[in-house]
Amino acid sequence: MFVPRSLKISRPATEEQTGCATKKCKTSPVQDSGDSVTQEAPSASSSSVVPAVAEPDGQNSSALAEEPVKAFSKAQRWPEPGEPVCAECGRYGEYICDESEQDVCSLECKGRCLLRFRGETAVTEHEPARCDYIEAPFIQSLREEQIASLREQLGIVVQGPGVCRPILEFEHCAFPETLNSNLRKAGYEIPTPVQMQMIPVGLMGRDVVASADTGSGKTAAFLLPVIVRSLQENETPTALILTPTRELAIQIEQQTKELISGLPCMRTALLVGGMPLPPQLHRLKQHVQVIIATPGRLLEIVRQDCIQLQGIKIVVVDEADTMLKMGFQQQVLDVLENTPEDRQTILVSATIPAGIAQFADQLLQNPVKITVGEKNVPCASVRQIVLWVEEPSKKKKLFEIVNDKKLFHPPVLVFVECRLGADLLSDAVQKITGLQSIAMHSDKSQSERTKILQGLLQGDYDVVVSTGVLGRGLDLINVKLVVNFDMPSSMDEYVHQVGRAGRLGHSGTAITFVNKNNRKLFWDIVKRVQPTGSLLPPQLLNSPYVHEQQKKEAKTKHSHNALVTGDNLMAIIKRHDKSASHK
Repeated sequence: MFVPRSLKISRPATEEQTGCATKKCKTSPVQDSGDSVTQEAPSASSSSVVPAVAEPDGQNSSALAEEPVKAFSKAQRWPEPGEPVCAECGRYGEYICDESEQDVCSLECKGRCLLRFRGETAVTEHEPARCDYIEAPFIQSLREEQIASLREQLGIVVQGPGVCRPILEFEHCAFPETLNSNLRKAGYEIPTPVQMQMIPVGLMGRDVVASADTGSGKTAAFLLPVIVRSLQENETPTALILTPTRELAIQIEQQTKELISGLPCMRTALLVGGMPLPPQLHRLKQHVQVIIATPGRLLEIVRQDCIQLQGIKIVVVDEADTMLKMGFQQQVLDVLENTPEDRQTILVSATIPAGIAQFADQLLQNPVKITVGEKNVPCASVRQIVLWVEEPSKKKKLFEIVNDKKLFHPPVLVFVECRLGADLLSDAVQKITGLQSIAMHSDKSQSERTKILQGLLQGDYDVVVSTGVLGRGLDLINVKLVVNFDMPSSMDEYVHQVGRAGRLGHSGTAITFVNKNNRKLFWDIVKRVQPTGSLLPPQLLNSPYVHEQQKKEAKTKHSHNALVTGDNLMAIIKRHDKSASHK
């Protein structure tokens, strides 16, 4: 009936009897369905709680006998961050339903789950275990010049041999009907440009390096090939998704669960730091197909021989540029040494700095390079405003912005350079303006960070002051205004932070404060921002640093062009012959 989860609390017999006796009666105040639940979660550090791992073969039967399966959802506690969630009511998914393989919290929710699942099974039981990609007849009927025109109009640039044609609809991929239904429920009506090209290439099993604007739908573009490759039941995990941050990993797992709902034999495991390790280890024993992990925690588990990666068929490295910047390159390589050499590998990011090419050479074999939009350029749906603000005047200017009715659309996301600055500025905003403000940075515990992120998505805060921890990959759809209180240290980071205001096609505004402290980036700002039509402050445009950096770049290009290569050899010979004839 159920596969129990790892940690069971050994409670006194009197308490168990009381719980059984009151199941059909009104639940106790502690387990009421109100907003707060005081029942404590299992903790490895608590001396009064004895954790026992419930094995499927019947070991630890005494622990199971002490705590009967919960009959009603109201008797179940709410989940801690990172714990499984009941597919029906959202409480702690303590059990796994044996038929639907969904996380459930009680017998009550199991019944609901089975009713829903059996209705879907009639549709899915004859579906193929694997959806091998074959171009749809309509796509095959298009002429090469039509495909070239389509790519040009959508801003799609591809490099590599044998690149398949882009799709125009999700139906062109011949996904299982359940997956198509999940796509519609999740709001995916037509594919975005990056999805049009990346999904068929991924389904063909090719290695991919993909770059597209922030908020362009890259996550779904790699999740769909991941899901299709994982449909075939396996004893060990089939797919691995690596992310640089815990928040991004949690978001990707939520999106994955939305898309795999109702698909047979599909389970995920979230392996991230800042959360208890034992539940994550036990989750790996539940025949999971897709692993979403941060490199540090996964490497820790690999070194304990608690995970088998020999069956991995596809690996995704999301936000690859951040992996390099945060120093995760060697950890990623160490993890992938434990995966098969013939795996499929996908690298995804909004920016592709020079270091990514070398990183890709280490990981990929004969990859297809896909670029949608201009590389390393801010998202077109975000209006960019650059203001010259001296350091002592920054707070005053921020207060003016949040008091401006035309600009202020809560929640506002403010990026700062350091953790202490986030705390101090958040306190100042709340004290001076009276707005609900909170700070977000890596010194916060994972439960605090998860709560803040949920509050941001639900509109509980007017202003969130954050370090770069919220600057990557997260779909903060309700954020319409971003303020770079401190200019980021690189333009790649600028592109990501600005992109928080323009997710999934929504328009937004990004305001950036600059002054002489950012002089090393003046010319880069001019190159990236001026082509969008945004006005730049005269202090920046007339700065001697701009002209100096411009001359330095031109000199570098000239010296590069002076090198004799196969491409420019004939041009040099022609110039030489022409000058000799004049003499």
